[in-house]
Amino acid sequence: MEPRHLRLRAVQVSTQRAQRFFLFFFANLAVFAVNFLTVNKLSSTIFTVSRLFLVPLVRMGRFMPKKKTYHHGDLKNALIKAGVEILAKDGVSGLSLRKVAMKAGVSHAAPYAHFADKQALIAAISTEGFRQLYERVSGVAEEYQNQPEKQLVEAAWAYVQFAMDDPDRFKVMFSGVLEKEKEYPDFVTESQRNFQLVKMIVEANQASGRLRSGDSALVALSAWGIIHGFILLLLEGQISHAVLEKMSLRELVEFQLEQIQVK
Repeated sequence: MEPRHLRLRAVQVSTQRAQRFFLFFFANLAVFAVNFLTVNKLSSTIFTVSRLFLVPLVRMGRFMPKKKTYHHGDLKNALIKAGVEILAKDGVSGLSLRKVAMKAGVSHAAPYAHFADKQALIAAISTEGFRQLYERVSGVAEEYQNQPEKQLVEAAWAYVQFAMDDPDRFKVMFSGVLEKEKEYPDFVTESQRNFQLVKMIVEANQASGRLRSGDSALVALSAWGIIHGFILLLLEGQISHAVLEKMSLRELVEFQLEQIQVK
């Protein structure tokens, strides 16, 4: 049998080993717990900060006004409108498709889907202007087709009103800035259609005896020239206040037409 002191020594060693094992185990367990709690606390903090800052930003994004864009159907008209405004302010030298795109709020490449260059844009501006002018004057001409003299006066007044309603476009239409007009068949068609309408009204008044006989194209040119000159003076503010105080604009238009009518 082992001596008693040896057995006690063995028990002491075993006890010390067990103590060291449990100390090591619980120490590591404590480190793990601290790390776990730290990581989770950090995650919780990050999550909280994210909610504080990201959620409001997302909500703001939902209600922020969206950037204005043009659909394919109205892009061309938006570009034409922008072109008119630039031409009125800066003239043809200040017009470029890049400036038009910026003013319309679209990409620099967008205008090229409709216009090859700025001359094509000017042609479109003028073409659309003549189309609108024809619609307005032809509507009046049809309404008074059985009253030639009334038809002449109302057509002339519609022409004046068109110029006053959209003076910038009107000035572009007759500015002469469009080069090589024949390369733009739509422009040629619309402008000629308007003159043919004036010619038709003149011929009706020649037939009724209100306008002198002769080449209807030349008489139409005289009638158009008188009213067009009046409009330009009006738009440039060159009609004196003394004259404007005596007669209304409508009365002045009628007075201009009386100068070419048969007494």
